[in-house]
Amino acid sequence: MADNKMSREEAGRKGGEATSKNHDKDFYQEIGQKGGQATSENHDKEFYQEIGKKGGETTAENHDKEFYQEIGKKGGETTAENHDKEFYQEIGKKGGEATSENHDKDFYQEIGRKGGNSRNDNN
Repeated sequence: MADNKMSREEAGRKGGEATSKNHDKDFYQEIGQKGGQATSENHDKEFYQEIGKKGGETTAENHDKEFYQEIGKKGGETTAENHDKEFYQEIGKKGGEATSENHDKDFYQEIGRKGGNSRNDNN
């Protein structure tokens, strides 16, 4: 008698295909949100830092400079569409404050020198 058992992988694939035929985008958004909520209740900051690091490393191994340029461009365009001048002023202020807390006078002198050299190179 032949063994007609399906592998776990095959069963999962078939189940996923059947589910995708029976549900729409809203269904997947809802279960994703529930899963994210459950995960956040069971894990701490270090867990998210670790999976973020692993994901970033994997992405870096699989993509080139052009990939990052493209996603950066798309992200910038989306942000620009969704935010106004005040948003950019606020994040600029926060960034400037954070930078000033983390760097000293020598840092600013060095970036000023580099900026001046770059400007002179372009003239």
